[in-house]
Amino acid sequence: MAGKRTSGTLALVGGGEFEAACAGFDAALLAGSGGTEVVILPTAAAFEHADRVAERAAKYFAGLGATVRSLMVLHRPEAQEKANVHAIREARFVYLADGSPLHLRSVLKDSALYDALVAAYQGGAVVAASGAGATLLCDPMVDPRGGAYTVGLGLLSDLAVFPYHGTAADHLRERSIDLLPPAALLAGIDEHTALVRAADGGWTVGGEGSVTVYGDGEPARFQSGDRVPLAR
Repeated sequence: MAGKRTSGTLALVGGGEFEAACAGFDAALLAGSGGTEVVILPTAAAFEHADRVAERAAKYFAGLGATVRSLMVLHRPEAQEKANVHAIREARFVYLADGSPLHLRSVLKDSALYDALVAAYQGGAVVAASGAGATLLCDPMVDPRGGAYTVGLGLLSDLAVFPYHGTAADHLRERSIDLLPPAALLAGIDEHTALVRAADGGWTVGGEGSVTVYGDGEPARFQSGDRVPLAR
């Protein structure tokens, strides 16, 4: 799979973050980060009680032996503030929570905070992104308004993510499959499931669901522990 050279770990989560079913892969991500703090960005939930998302994340990660630092970057100006940018650049584990991918894009695109996120990732940090965050970090990006495609942030290129794959409306899933650009792959990721890219570029599945990859030929389904061949 084409993408920018990195030395960190990326986890694309199909949704349902901060729940017990995700504890296995989140514990592994935490251990791999080499730290005990997780920086949470509840940006996508700006209009859906972001404070409650932060509280839920703090309680969840406390159970995994970690502390949480929530950056309430809910609007564009906050993504330019030096303190927030510095916190992301120095983080060892950053988690983008679910919510509205379009709002998340409006806040992060071409921002100093997103540049800091990329720098942290390329410097070896763990980045996890659930639902909206998972779709946005890829390019093309599944458009939540109907299942077609729009422009994502492109941390990964030629890969799109369809979250909540196992429970989504059939017509939306089918539309995303039908409209997939020829050069791209589509990863349908179930809730409580992560598609994880290690520092060496290899992909594996974690969690209780599955990942289905669409592209040329028949779809291929992968379960927890499986390696996923995403190179074209």
